[in-house]
Amino acid sequence: MIDVDGLTVAVPGRTLLDGVGLTLPAAETLALVGASGSGKTTTALALLGEYPPGARVTGRVSVAGREVTPAQPPPPGTVAFIPQHPSAVLNPVLRIGTVLRQVAARHGGDVRDALHRARLPGDRAFLRRFPHQLSGGQQQRLVLAHALLTGPSVIVADEPTTGQDAVTRAEVAAELSGLGVAVVLLSHDLDLVRELADRVVVLKDGRVVESGPAVLDAPRSDYARALVTARPRAAAARRDLRAEPPLLQVAGLGTEVLREVDLDAARGERLAVVGRSGSGKTTLARCIAGLRSWTSGTVRLAGRPLPRSPRRRGRADLARVQYVFQDARASFDPRRAVVEQVARTAVRLRGRTAPAAREEAFASLASLGLDHQAALRRPDTLSGGELQRAALARALLARPDVLICDEITSGLDPVTQAEALDLLTGLDLTLIVISHDLPVAARIADRVAVVHEGRLVEHGPSGQVLNHPSHPVTRALTGLTGESSRAAGDPPRPRTVHSEIPR
Repeated sequence: MIDVDGLTVAVPGRTLLDGVGLTLPAAETLALVGASGSGKTTTALALLGEYPPGARVTGRVSVAGREVTPAQPPPPGTVAFIPQHPSAVLNPVLRIGTVLRQVAARHGGDVRDALHRARLPGDRAFLRRFPHQLSGGQQQRLVLAHALLTGPSVIVADEPTTGQDAVTRAEVAAELSGLGVAVVLLSHDLDLVRELADRVVVLKDGRVVESGPAVLDAPRSDYARALVTARPRAAAARRDLRAEPPLLQVAGLGTEVLREVDLDAARGERLAVVGRSGSGKTTLARCIAGLRSWTSGTVRLAGRPLPRSPRRRGRADLARVQYVFQDARASFDPRRAVVEQVARTAVRLRGRTAPAAREEAFASLASLGLDHQAALRRPDTLSGGELQRAALARALLARPDVLICDEITSGLDPVTQAEALDLLTGLDLTLIVISHDLPVAARIADRVAVVHEGRLVEHGPSGQVLNHPSHPVTRALTGLTGESSRAAGDPPRPRTVHSEIPR
């Protein structure tokens, strides 16, 4: 179904792919793994005949027995592409139902069936929403529904479970494995790769360093072994932060999504907020950060109420609470260099001069693995993982007291994820991590708060909540449905969950 031979892609100043070759029979799944910027997305887009502007391309790409080039892309409906950042392909001014019906009319698909297979509701209220009214996980599944409507022969899925809770992740994995078409999976989720892939190709700096059906179980190269074994350091034991007055206090917070949420965090505490996609986690975080208003309740920082309206927050308030978005690409201006946008934080929120802010920006980016050359590039030339690191560097340049990270490790390879988590645990600030990744929560968090349908349903020390959950939703997210608990300190591992839980 897919045959790539000697594919080399070069842009001025660097080579993106260097002699990549791979094949994939019909109805099998091929996984591309590797660090951010290794060439996974460039390889995947070549299957659609798409390359970066000004790229020099040599080699051959064939899909379904037909050569694919920029001048001769696959026929419509042959290859469906599910991007890592779904907001990039969702029309912000058209309702969900309108676009779904347009796709169905062109390709002859059934809207309700596609929504059902993508684990989305098909009622009128949902179809009348706009994409920005969905959570990141719901947007991801909506793009999957678009792909299913076309009846493709090949599906290219770029991090399809990014931002998904454990239950939905298992459902999406089951759907992808049962499609009966060739699937090219780009993922940093090695558990998902083990579950779905018939063969694995490991990429590094645009080259294939290892390939085969058992790469993850018996890696031969040092690079593949590093990907498989990378783990963040376990959080060190710390003093009792709860003995001190809370830095952040949320009391009775209500919106059209949230229902009387009470939450607090001490100075220097690390709090993980977990729950199913669409449960209200991001809404809660955005209220705290001043990115949206609320209808009832209060948010206090160091005892002082923060304004309910985002427009009334001054620069000092904005600097003290910083937010790193799940969709990093959408948070950058595609036309300006990354370093200039990162430096702008220090200029606007801390009053630094432009030259001083620029030097600070280079240093902050370098500390997160983005060198001088990468910092000078535009966002559209960086990978999703590289942009997430740039977004984190930008937020840290404000010198915040509270840092809110919304799924920021979901698009990172295991090595970079471990490095980012180690960096976060070393920061002297209050950290709120919005995550579907329970092993991340177990490694980084002092306490865990579980949100379901806009309510806080469970809240306590991370070891207690994750290893001995009391609420059905938490038990389903951890996989502890009717089975014995793990030993304390043993982080939960995601796995396929077949039990029914409240939605």
